[in-house]
Amino acid sequence: MMDAAKAEAVESELDRIIERRAAEGRDAGRVEELWREAASLHGERRRKETAAAWYGYHIEQAERLRRTLGRLIEHHERQANKLLERKDRHETTK
Repeated sequence: MMDAAKAEAVESELDRIIERRAAEGRDAGRVEELWREAASLHGERRRKETAAAWYGYHIEQAERLRRTLGRLIEHHERQANKLLERKDRHETTK
C-alpha cells in the first residue's frame, strides 16, 4: 500500500514538473515573440529618426550652399563687370 501511495506522489510531482516546464516553454516563446516585436519597433523608430536627421542635413546643406554659391556668383559677376568697365575705358581712350 505504501509503495502505491509513493508511486502516486512521485507521479503527481512529475506531472507538476512537466506542466511547469510546458508553461515555461510557452512563456519563453511569448517572451521571444515580444522581444522580436520590440526589436522591430525599435528598428523602425531608428530608421525614421535617421531618415529625419538626413532630411534635416540635406535641407540645411542646400541652404548653406545656396548662400555660399549666391555670394560666389555675385563675386564673379562683379569681377566680370570690372573687367568690362576696364575694357570700355581702354577703348574710349584710344
